Amino acid sequence: MKNYHISKHSSFYTIGLNYKKADAEVRGKFSLSDASMDKVLTEAKEIGIDGLLVTSTCNRTELHGFAQHPFQLIKLLCDNTLGTVEEFQEVAYVYKNNDAISHLFRVGTGLDSQILGDFEIISQLKKSFYRSKQHQLANPFLERLCNSVIQASKRIKNETEISSGATSVAFASVQYILKNVPEVSKKNILLFGTGKIGRNTCENLIKHTKNSHITLINRTKEKAEKIGGKFNLVVKDYGDLQTEIRNADILIVATGAQSPTISKELIYPKKPLLILDLSVPKNVADDVAELENITTIHLDHLSQITDETLERRKQFIPQAENIIEDVKEDFMKWLETRKFAPVIKALKKKLNTMKDEELNFQSKKSADFDSEQADIVSNRIIQKITKQFANHLKSSDIDANNSLELIQKVFQLEVDSK
Repeated sequence: MKNYHISKHSSFYTIGLNYKKADAEVRGKFSLSDASMDKVLTEAKEIGIDGLLVTSTCNRTELHGFAQHPFQLIKLLCDNTLGTVEEFQEVAYVYKNNDAISHLFRVGTGLDSQILGDFEIISQLKKSFYRSKQHQLANPFLERLCNSVIQASKRIKNETEISSGATSVAFASVQYILKNVPEVSKKNILLFGTGKIGRNTCENLIKHTKNSHITLINRTKEKAEKIGGKFNLVVKDYGDLQTEIRNADILIVATGAQSPTISKELIYPKKPLLILDLSVPKNVADDVAELENITTIHLDHLSQITDETLERRKQFIPQAENIIEDVKEDFMKWLETRKFAPVIKALKKKLNTMKDEELNFQSKKSADFDSEQADIVSNRIIQKITKQFANHLKSSDIDANNSLELIQKVFQLEVDSK
């Protein structure tokens, strides 16, 4: 971006943390609920931030937006989560301008996902943009950037095999069960939570375990009944949770709450129970692992499962990166054009004013002056002049900022920065 600051007063930043340096407990402290994301956006608008995108998934929490200093965004995040600035600084990253743009491309295309090629994030990105739009914080820059990332994601999905094969958190959890639980088809499995991860896990369980002893529980029973009806599974009331845990050999927790939904008191420790927690923050209390006969496995452990599918996906990374560069180049060209468009517009306006004054003068001076023909010729000349300036500014071997400053100075332009 040639050290291009998006405006004189602010730059585009990404601040956040993800699975690479922050474990599930720390990520849990910085996770944002829907209500918290709305609050962040509301507060951002109040302090004059123009353009902000907020993403919070089980693997990462990030703010992408314009600020005078990245601390404005860091403070917004810490003020609306349980995390402190000190904790954030230990595990966080801050990207600026071109680096921030590149990071969002990698995130949105699955190259930065905890499981390579997992495209779940793109739907989150779309939701984030829609949320920003509702809060009137989705400026043309963010809209163009998000659309570009979505375009790159689609191309990578269609033109490479980086997302081929069944690999996701839901699939990884079922893989773990298959590898570590003997005679899994005979075990009683309880799935608590039927959101997106819960639904995907349920489908993988049915497909790969050949198990008909699967029970579903959700706080809102109707949601569980939709899935239960689809796969002919048993659905129980939320009030039956403790009883069903007692009957289960395997408990899969995919509730996505902000605090633990499974406590020590709910567990019956007299027989073996495998608990898989697919939630961030953790929805199984830490002290549950202290109980006898209980094995707890968290999302981070499951995401480390590598198999032939993941290894095969890695060979498509260079192809995916080339697609990103291709789409990103188009975005950067648009951005550079957007950068000098107000100056070109102001220049054209100034030249037209000069033309009108001169034509007016000549028409008074000469009785047979053809003002209509002169207007046509003048407009063509103005068009050629402004095009010449635009081509000059697009050139990669000039300092666009200095050129813009010089043009404004020479022609004494009043530039509308909006």
